[in-house]
Amino acid sequence: MSVQGFAGDGYDGVTELLSRFVADRQETGAGLSIWSGGTEVVNLTAGWSDAERTRPWTPDTLAHTYSTSKPFAALATLTAAATGALELDRPVAAYWPEYGRSGKDRTTVRDVLTHRAGQPAFPPAAETVDLVDEEALREVLAAAPPETPPGTVLAEHALTYGHLLDGLLRAATGRPLGHWFNDVARPALGMDAWFGVPTSELPRVAELEHGLPGGAAQMLTDVCPTYDRALSRPHGAMDMGRINSTAFRQSTFAAINLHTSARALAGFYATVTDPDGPLRELLGEKLHAEFVTTQVTDVDQTVQERVNWTLGMFRTENFIGMGGLGGSAGYWSFGNDHAVGYVTRRLHDHARIGQIAFSMGDNLIKAV
Repeated sequence: MSVQGFAGDGYDGVTELLSRFVADRQETGAGLSIWSGGTEVVNLTAGWSDAERTRPWTPDTLAHTYSTSKPFAALATLTAAATGALELDRPVAAYWPEYGRSGKDRTTVRDVLTHRAGQPAFPPAAETVDLVDEEALREVLAAAPPETPPGTVLAEHALTYGHLLDGLLRAATGRPLGHWFNDVARPALGMDAWFGVPTSELPRVAELEHGLPGGAAQMLTDVCPTYDRALSRPHGAMDMGRINSTAFRQSTFAAINLHTSARALAGFYATVTDPDGPLRELLGEKLHAEFVTTQVTDVDQTVQERVNWTLGMFRTENFIGMGGLGGSAGYWSFGNDHAVGYVTRRLHDHARIGQIAFSMGDNLIKAV
């Protein structure tokens, strides 16, 4: 199936790249959106959103985006903080007393947001917990001791990030993370994205597939070997039968299961640092500044690179944004003043978005 959509002047190269990805079977279904000057200048779709090839990918197709989700889990938390419901430098246990057990009594909200809570992986007790048992997974984290002293070690909380923030928000506000994103942040930003896809939107969701013959095992050895332990519990986070299930799509596994479109991702990043944009209006000046500026710089023990984390995103002198396992990504390019959103159903490495970025002069190297 040919590439559909439009690309403005100066962006012909991305159309050629996406066409090549499809021809070479690097891509079986994807969407690409680029915004510049407050306008969408590229919207391209390729391939199909289902394995049977009955549903062409459209600009409205929603995809599960893995860690591309994390900034939006953080955003939900900051949205609640903007109402005065919680303070970033207070202990999590001040809101969620059960969390203060086993040496976590001084873990702050900021520690969690900046991946320094000392719980980068679910503990062994999660071995037998179902992937969509949100309550049990929160309880496992609340009961477990930290692997490292909170606030001391930077390590991306690959699967635990969303459940920690969800537990905090439920305790502090009486509302889950999904409420703060879906019902407050999402409409304020006009964003087509969901934690927990409503039944009415399920027909738009793409079916993910592994792009490597060895599936999840090969992804861990060839693409993201440093994430092996962080992704090991609970079982199913890379099992396409589970990820494509209605139960998972409608759950809130906020570290990894934002479902969104390329257009929505790029549209978000188009105004992410704008001092007069909707994000600043939603969060207020101080929280917005902390969301988009570097808060911690260190060697991330999960990523195994020296990185800058804001309250939820990677940032370098070149870009701010986040990518996810399998190839989806969203970012704002500081040097070229454009935002990019790429979502895919074929899980592989980040070579596709890397080539797209390189063709436009963007540098997406995280290390600093």
